[in-house]
Amino acid sequence: MRLKDKVAIVTGAASGIGKEIARAFAREGARVVIADLNQKAADAAAAELGDTRKALGVVMDVTNEEQVEAGVARTVDQFGKIDVLVSNAGIQIVAPLDEFKFADWKKLLSIHLDGAFLTTRAVLQRMYKQGSGGSIIYIGSVHSKEASVLKAPYVTAKHGLIGLAKTVAKEGAKHGVRANVICPGFVRTPLVDKQIPEQAKELGISEAEVIKKVMLKDTVDGEFTTVADVAETAVFFAGFESNALTGQSLVVSHGWFMQ
Repeated sequence: MRLKDKVAIVTGAASGIGKEIARAFAREGARVVIADLNQKAADAAAAELGDTRKALGVVMDVTNEEQVEAGVARTVDQFGKIDVLVSNAGIQIVAPLDEFKFADWKKLLSIHLDGAFLTTRAVLQRMYKQGSGGSIIYIGSVHSKEASVLKAPYVTAKHGLIGLAKTVAKEGAKHGVRANVICPGFVRTPLVDKQIPEQAKELGISEAEVIKKVMLKDTVDGEFTTVADVAETAVFFAGFESNALTGQSLVVSHGWFMQ
């Protein structure tokens, strides 16, 4: 198993991409901490992975410094170390930039960027002290590379994660800590499903046209990226032990964006 005896924290892991990453990590032998806003949901997702020797649910608002620190401390108390962080928690709000509410702009950037910073800082402190290296994985997006209308703060935040990963890669190298970004295309999760009617309304087209002409237009096969696609990429990054692969961003999008 590629992640045997590794300890991983996955944020936003009670559903969607985060939940599938947690499952994949567990299958590969990792002990997994499900960090989520909802304690009951986190506990339920952890229970699906096994007993408390293998999985743990913790409540964590990634924008709350105290909750982040408490969740990371509980991880170390329970499992003795941290080897992997997957910074996955995120939201989406769509609107034209000239109509975008400042409160919504700040909320989205806080969850994506402040959350990535707070969890990264807390985990790095433990990884450096452990002296055994580690892997930090940010869930970016094709919007880490490209822009779309109606998504100004999301595009801004996802671009920012690449800059953060590059900095962590440089600072963490001497400690054996690697940092990389996964950039999925459109994944059919509740987050994406919510966007379909919203974009249809803003763009004045049908929901079917949003899927065909906006979300999947530039893919090579007209297919959504799956949560399994993203999870397999996360396992690859988490299990890669060398600094040869750090500070990188990998697009997983059925060709939606090609570098």
